[in-house]
Amino acid sequence: MAILGIAATASLSVGLAAQTKSLDATEAAKAFGARDSVLDVSISPDGKTLAVIQPTEGRGSVVMIAKVDGSGDFKPVLSSSGSPDRLTDCGWASDTRLICNIYMIGTVYGDKMGISRMMAINADGTGLKELTARQTGEAMGFALNGGDLVDWTGGKGDGSVLMTRVYIPEGSTGTITSNTREGLGVDRVDTRTLSRQTVEPPSPGATDYISDGRGHVRIMAIAKSNSLDQSTGTYIYRYRKKDDRNWQPLTTVTWSNYQADGFVPEAVDPDLDVVYGLEKVNGRTGLYKIALDGSLKKELVFDRPDAPIDSLTRVGRQHRVVGASWVTEKRTNTMFDPALKSLAAALSRALPKTPRISIVDASADEQQLVIFAASDSDPGHFYFFDRSTKRLSEIMMARPQLADVQLAQVKAIQYPAADGTMVPAYLTLPPGSDGKNLPVIVYPHGGPTARDEWNFDWVPQFFANRGFAVIQPNFRGSSGYGDAWFNKNGIRSWRTAIGDINDAGRWMIKQGIADPSKLAIVGWSYGGYAALQSQVVDPTLFKAVVAIAPVTDWGKMKDDAQGSSSKAQLDAVFGDAIVAEQGSPARNVAKFMAPVLMFQGDVDQNVPIGQSRLMAARLKGAGKKVEFYEYKGLDHQLEDNVARTDMLTKADAFLRSVLKM
Repeated sequence: MAILGIAATASLSVGLAAQTKSLDATEAAKAFGARDSVLDVSISPDGKTLAVIQPTEGRGSVVMIAKVDGSGDFKPVLSSSGSPDRLTDCGWASDTRLICNIYMIGTVYGDKMGISRMMAINADGTGLKELTARQTGEAMGFALNGGDLVDWTGGKGDGSVLMTRVYIPEGSTGTITSNTREGLGVDRVDTRTLSRQTVEPPSPGATDYISDGRGHVRIMAIAKSNSLDQSTGTYIYRYRKKDDRNWQPLTTVTWSNYQADGFVPEAVDPDLDVVYGLEKVNGRTGLYKIALDGSLKKELVFDRPDAPIDSLTRVGRQHRVVGASWVTEKRTNTMFDPALKSLAAALSRALPKTPRISIVDASADEQQLVIFAASDSDPGHFYFFDRSTKRLSEIMMARPQLADVQLAQVKAIQYPAADGTMVPAYLTLPPGSDGKNLPVIVYPHGGPTARDEWNFDWVPQFFANRGFAVIQPNFRGSSGYGDAWFNKNGIRSWRTAIGDINDAGRWMIKQGIADPSKLAIVGWSYGGYAALQSQVVDPTLFKAVVAIAPVTDWGKMKDDAQGSSSKAQLDAVFGDAIVAEQGSPARNVAKFMAPVLMFQGDVDQNVPIGQSRLMAARLKGAGKKVEFYEYKGLDHQLEDNVARTDMLTKADAFLRSVLKM
């Protein structure tokens, strides 16, 4: 069997190619800057056909259809230019009908905003239709989200799906608010004819619905707003018993400072008649289930003493919950389903060099699976696995450009902060290096509510290929280590976070890994903020700064969010005026000593482009060295091969020039 032109294996084992190729600066930037060759992959309900989204030159993408038995050519059926439309993912409504999500940045009442739409198309490329559940009145003129899928089966298995629908009174104009919105409901939509049937009438304040995967909506979330129509962070969840249309109270959850207080429903198991969810109890986030039979009996399903459970492992068209996942030094999955637990063990034995293994998608009977396997030094491989024959076949490599390039290993370490606290981090040394007297990059993660994990990361791997050692600190303010470590978050507790990040550089010098004259800091998003703010805290430590899509003024970020969230919510995240004044690099440019290089897409929806423009202008006004490059039509992630290659090329040249390499 061959899929997408890749040779199949004969049994449950896979060998990896030797890695020997050297790359010059231009080749390295192009190879590491290329997007993954598989942006998304899904398998049809009958397990016979794959839909693969692949990148095209620049920022475009195309949906390719391939038979898993290798018969026939793989065929393009839908494409997007990336300017502005971008294909994000596809799934199967039936054996012959696909649903694909399209995302774009558009202008809405003069502002650049993210807009999503769903398209339905036959597997042979015919019958393309916009699946968006039509809104009432004039809502389609300003509805940013065309609807969310609630249930892939629609409860009938005939190619229909359940999707949310915003109901708005006739004649409404302007911004959608709780006063102009009748509410969010659910329609059953036929993906071929687009005929619709109301499954859930609109409910004021409703923000989400959860089905049982068999066409029955069992959970509804309602957001509480204040008198100004701002989010308060409180959500009321209701549930239905089987064969009962009445809604009953389930749980109340309050979100504040990126953290949830209460049981957050995630998925319904119709056979057990329970809802699974995550909840923090006594400081530990575990997986719980609550009975939906009226008793509301709550039981702990799984937790860990050393790490919060942060996600559910789900499989199949009904998104059946089969396990849970958490991170210590490496991500770990545990399977509750005995058969899948045995399969996971077999795959681990068959693919020992790529231990990060996950089930991407499954056929309706879960006998045909799409598997992804990767490691720190292997970007990953997609496989097709037939459980009945135990045949494992490679679909495609995630990054074929790096197939014969020696990649760096990533090691989990700890280093002491100034106050003696041991900070977890990941260290990447250049392949073949002795780890002494090297140019070093400190690369703090984004977020701030995030953490780095042991995996392949194209940015650190690029710099390691170019001869840099890279350290990625999970500084205090990172998530995944408990409340005490999260502190007040990396914004309000910026002094501690930036202190830990700077201490990573000092530790690299003390260990003899870093040449003190060749120490730089690079960051993206919050990491970009940290890279800039490190100059405010200690202007002499880092000799060069590279910031990608950075926040530069927290006060301005807080002001920009005034209309959507309550003052209490914003204060919990951004803090007060003192944080804005002392913790914002754009307000402290006089302290900068190192040259600065910045990049950002001009339609960034996470961090407004004005943040980088402000920083560049103030640095120039203060007579500091700064270069700033804007990428037209790109958002926060810079999803463009050409732009990423250009960014890596410029960053490498900048660092080599400043650090005199």
